[in-house]
Amino acid sequence: MKLTLRIWRQRNADEPGAMTPYEVTGISEDMSFLEMLDQLNERLILEGEEPVAFDHDCREGICGACGMVINGQAHGPERTTTCQLHMRHFADGDTIDVEPWRAAAFPVVKDLVVDRSAFDRVIGAGGYISVPTGSAPEAHATPVPKPVADLAFEHAECIGCGACVAACPNGSAMLFTSAKVVHLNVLPQGAPERESRVRGMVEAMDAEGFGGCTNTGECAVACPKGIPLTSIGRMNREYLRAVVKGTPSGGR
Repeated sequence: MKLTLRIWRQRNADEPGAMTPYEVTGISEDMSFLEMLDQLNERLILEGEEPVAFDHDCREGICGACGMVINGQAHGPERTTTCQLHMRHFADGDTIDVEPWRAAAFPVVKDLVVDRSAFDRVIGAGGYISVPTGSAPEAHATPVPKPVADLAFEHAECIGCGACVAACPNGSAMLFTSAKVVHLNVLPQGAPERESRVRGMVEAMDAEGFGGCTNTGECAVACPKGIPLTSIGRMNREYLRAVVKGTPSGGR
């Protein structure tokens, strides 16, 4: 395959960036998108040029570090992570635009790399259980109904890649935050801190500069792990409950 790549190049956060065209040839349809970028970078290095910077880690669709916008879609045309997107989904002669996540809360570090530490701070505001539980209990010591366990597992699948933010026209992080809130709040272990957790995480999300949710639904469409849009409604109800009860964030 022969392709034309138009890739966002930006030396650092303080300098302006621009789309830069590259011709790539000899691309196998069995390559992953990242392997194709690796091949381009090998050529750039041999030619004495700066390689394209992009995030990646596991390359197995588990960590979500590989996020980038491909032809205007978060992670590309398939509902998967970029590292699991294969070149068979493109045609010989295609022009492909590759950009970083676009959100005020995700500032560009270099090229396709963005700073997603805002997610870490949102999780740090309540995405944990701090109630002392002693040693590990027996597996069935705390009964959890299967529908509740399934709901918790469904939301625990969120890998924090940021596709929901990149896909949202408002740059909202509601789907990500709701996945973390619902995951813990529906379980009995998370019940003692459910009000303080949701208030703390929602307030941290707002403080990071993420946009508001207007129920566009693009976040759920782009999510590679299929976190449902209904989780946002669940979080909103949890937040309303906490506000009505007057529970402060970080308290009980």
